[in-house]
Amino acid sequence: MGAGHAHRLYRHGHTPLHALPPHCKLAAVLCFVVVVVSTPREAVWAFGLYAVLLASVAAVARLPALFVLRRMLIEVPFVAFAVLMPFVAQGERVDVLGLSLSVNGLWGAWNVLAKGTLGVAASVILASTTELRALLLGLQRLKLPPLLVQIASFMIRYGDVIADEMRRMRIARESRGFQAKGVRHWGVLGKTAGALFIRSYERGERVHLAMISRGYAGTMPVIDEVTATRRQWSRALTLPLLALPICLLGWTTL
Repeated sequence: MGAGHAHRLYRHGHTPLHALPPHCKLAAVLCFVVVVVSTPREAVWAFGLYAVLLASVAAVARLPALFVLRRMLIEVPFVAFAVLMPFVAQGERVDVLGLSLSVNGLWGAWNVLAKGTLGVAASVILASTTELRALLLGLQRLKLPPLLVQIASFMIRYGDVIADEMRRMRIARESRGFQAKGVRHWGVLGKTAGALFIRSYERGERVHLAMISRGYAGTMPVIDEVTATRRQWSRALTLPLLALPICLLGWTTL
C-alpha cells in the first residue's frame, strides 16, 4: 500500500480513538453493527442508548456534531425508501394525520431508519478517525481476501481521479454553453457517460501495464505491519461490549 493523501472524510487528530490500530476499530464497528441489527425493533429505548454511546465515542474523538451529521447525508436514499414503506406495505392500517398507513410498514420504516442511521454514524466515526491507507492495512490484518483488499484499494485511489475527470468534462460542456435542462439533453449526458467509461477503462489498462512493468505479480506489498496490544483491543471493544447488554435487555423486555 503506497502512501496516499488523506481523504476528505478523515479528520486529523491526536485522540485515543485516532491512536487505536485500524483492525481493532474495524472489528469493534462490525461487532457494534451486529449488536444493533440483532436488537428487536420494538425496543425503541435501546436505539436511543446506542445513539448516546456513539455520541460519547464522537466526543472522545473530538468530532463536531455538524461534521458527523453532514457526512451522514449519504443515507438519504435509504430514508426515502423507508418513508415509502408505510404506504406500500400490507396488513393492518392506521390513520396518521389523515393518511392511511400500514402498521407493519411503520415498524419496518422505523427498523430501517434506526439501524441504518446507527450503522452509518458508526462508519462515519470510523472513517473520520482512521486514514484510508490504515483501513486497508487493517483489512489485511483481519485476513480479508487479498483480492478484495486490492479492489478496495484501487476504488479508493482512483475514485477521486474519476470524479475529477467528470468535473473537467462538466466544465468543458458548460464552457461551450451546454446546460442540462430537460429530457432532450439526456443524449449528451449519455455520450458523456460513455466517454467517461472509455477513458476510465483506458486509464486502468495503462495503470495495469505500468504495475506489471514494475514487478506486480498479483499481490501488493505490505509496507507497514500493524499490531495491537490487549489493552488496545479492550479499548476498541468497549463500544460493542457496552451495547451487548442493551440488546439482551431489549429481548427480555418484549
